[in-house]
Amino acid sequence: MRSVVLQLPPDVSEDDARLLLAIRLFEEARVSVGKAAEIAGYSRVAFMEVLAHKGVASVNYPAQDLADDIRNA
Repeated sequence: MRSVVLQLPPDVSEDDARLLLAIRLFEEARVSVGKAAEIAGYSRVAFMEVLAHKGVASVNYPAQDLADDIRNA
C-alpha cells in the first residue's frame, strides 16, 4: 500500500481523517469493506457498525437486483 503525508488542520485528528477517507473510498466502491476497515484501523465488524451509525449502507445491493431475485425465488 502507498503512503501519503497530509497536513491536517489542528481540529482534525489522524484517526478522524483515516476514518473519513475509508468511508468515502468505500462509498465510491474504490475499496472493499474489509480494506476500508483496515485503512480506518477498525475491525471489519466495528467498521460496519460505524457505517450504520453514519447512515452508510455496508451492502451495495441495487433495488433492481433485489426485485429480480424476489421474482425468481
